[in-house]
Amino acid sequence: MASADLYAAELYEALRAGRTLLPLMGRDPELTIDDAYAISLGFLERRLEDGERVVGKKIGVTSKAVQEMLGVHQPDFGFLTDAMFVEGDIDVAAHRLIQPRAEAEIAFLLREGLKGPGVTPADVVAATEAVAPCFEIVDSRITDWKIGIIDTVADNASCGVFVLGSERLDPAELDLPNLHVAVRKNGEPLSEGFGHAVQGDPAMAVAWLANTLGEYGVSLDAGDVILSGSLVPLAPAVAGDRFDMMLSDAQGAAIGSCTAQFI
Repeated sequence: MASADLYAAELYEALRAGRTLLPLMGRDPELTIDDAYAISLGFLERRLEDGERVVGKKIGVTSKAVQEMLGVHQPDFGFLTDAMFVEGDIDVAAHRLIQPRAEAEIAFLLREGLKGPGVTPADVVAATEAVAPCFEIVDSRITDWKIGIIDTVADNASCGVFVLGSERLDPAELDLPNLHVAVRKNGEPLSEGFGHAVQGDPAMAVAWLANTLGEYGVSLDAGDVILSGSLVPLAPAVAGDRFDMMLSDAQGAAIGSCTAQFI
């Protein structure tokens, strides 16, 4: 195969130029998951050299709806940097978003670090300062979202930017699997889902991430933002679109919201 460094450089250049690449697996069928994560780390290294810093991690492709939509049938992970965090409107051009899609998630804000193996959902809840409603705006540097697991892993789990709602909720007081999210696009109902869409429990998804990262010598760190995966199908977004999500508890009471406005 071509070196991981070469593919990492191509993905980085595509990110900065706002353009796409042909699927890596189509060019190099011998690529493995470990190769893809090596590419992802090289991609991240270039962003850090630009002055970005890691502020968290993300889990991708956790729900059945997203797996079926993308044709990727196992979770993956990527890194969040400060440049991916958006407060206010999402400027598509400024962030060089190419083919963005919005997904409603539950974000975990860690008070304590976690490192696998052996991390449990209870460990995740105990280590979490708060959870918050969140929109992750995924984006792919692979043409037309023609991705397999190798392509999305290499491409930092297809991460674009993310937006956090203002509410900070104690996970120990919530029935996380039965949290409900309802999403509206441009004022019209779009989709809805539950916490159990992500591996049965968002805390289980974060435990999976901690244990998987542990195999690569990477930890979840105190202060990290952890995006636990989409509760609903991904929805394409363009400048002018507005997405609103309402998060409700197991009794149906509204407990948080988040907005992603594209300009």
